[in-house]
Amino acid sequence: MCNRIPSGIQGQIVELTLEQSELSPRELAVRFTDEQRYFVSEATVYRLLKAHDLITSPAYVVIKAADRFQTTRPNEMWQTDFDYFKIIGWG
Repeated sequence: MCNRIPSGIQGQIVELTLEQSELSPRELAVRFTDEQRYFVSEATVYRLLKAHDLITSPAYVVIKAADRFQTTRPNEMWQTDFDYFKIIGWG
């Protein structure tokens, strides 16, 4: 591939990941770009870390939908509905 990241740069990204293990792939990509002046995308960092088995599972729990939600106190359940988003520069 003509757009493959050189192995030396890949090694630097993995090294940064091991030093800054609390950062997400997005934060690692930004930090690497700022410090090394070599642009890498979040997706590239994610794929590289996944290939090196350095991706941890998310620290959140996904809530599944249910037929009925039981509340135990006031203001426990809120709902919002959006049907119009204005995206600046697009419409």
